[in-house]
Amino acid sequence: MDKIVIIGASGHAKVVIDIVEREGRYAIAGLVDSQRPIGESTLGHAILGREADLPELMRKHSLRGALIAIGDNFVRSQVAERLAGLCPNLPLVTAVHPSAAIARDVSIGAGTVIMAGACVNPCATIGRGCILNTQSSLDHDCVMEDFSSLAPRAVTGGNCRIGTCSAVCIGAVLAHGVGGGGH
Repeated sequence: MDKIVIIGASGHAKVVIDIVEREGRYAIAGLVDSQRPIGESTLGHAILGREADLPELMRKHSLRGALIAIGDNFVRSQVAERLAGLCPNLPLVTAVHPSAAIARDVSIGAGTVIMAGACVNPCATIGRGCILNTQSSLDHDCVMEDFSSLAPRAVTGGNCRIGTCSAVCIGAVLAHGVGGGGH
């Protein structure tokens, strides 16, 4: 099983850890967080270092991927940019909760996290580093651009477009065609 590192160690990281463990595709080597001391842990996973330590951690732990567990869309995009500069050979991986419903002909970008009970309908396109929170719904032919997010229970009609780094808030409803999305 490939080892990955999770970048971030707060509340959002707890959900990401749970998804990765339930999915069973990756082993979590540990966490990277610039705000908490090395050695502290979240859900039993130790903080191994800071972002600047990633090249060394990649070698030391034979890392095959990373997942950015930071809820703020813009900050997550900045971390992804720094990660690409520090470790260009460390890909972002995706995590999809086993209870999420993913329809056919869906495209999911690297670094995206899809949480419990989320629903993604046919022909939706999800960019890099997106978050589809608990019980959110992305309908047919929608486009989520890079580093955008749907909060818990946010719902879209079909053919919506959610722009780069945009956030659709908790319980929000986007009517069909909002944003001019679709294929």
